Amino acid sequence: MTEQAFFVLTALVDQPRHGYGIVGEVAELSDGRVRLKVGTLYGVLDRLVAEGLVDPDREEVANGRLRRFYRLTESGRDALAAEAARQAANARVATKRLRAWQPGAAT
Repeated sequence: MTEQAFFVLTALVDQPRHGYGIVGEVAELSDGRVRLKVGTLYGVLDRLVAEGLVDPDREEVANGRLRRFYRLTESGRDALAAEAARQAANARVATKRLRAWQPGAAT
């Protein structure tokens, strides 16, 4: 799973969001490390919808513009949980190695 997809799924955990809302939530969740452009966002969303991880939720008109909202599916929640566990396991391995690392030691 890409970092962008991970954060899009994470942004949708608590509520359905429209594209601009997803972009802002991803930036906040990632402390600004992941900045989605509109074309990238909709490419990620299209793929997540095709994979059954996200579904369109509803459409609303706001300020004369149509906003499509997306929601996390149960499969999306499961995929996100599995990816979070995988990343946590990887971080534990790296942290353990870094704690044991001594500069200048033979590799």
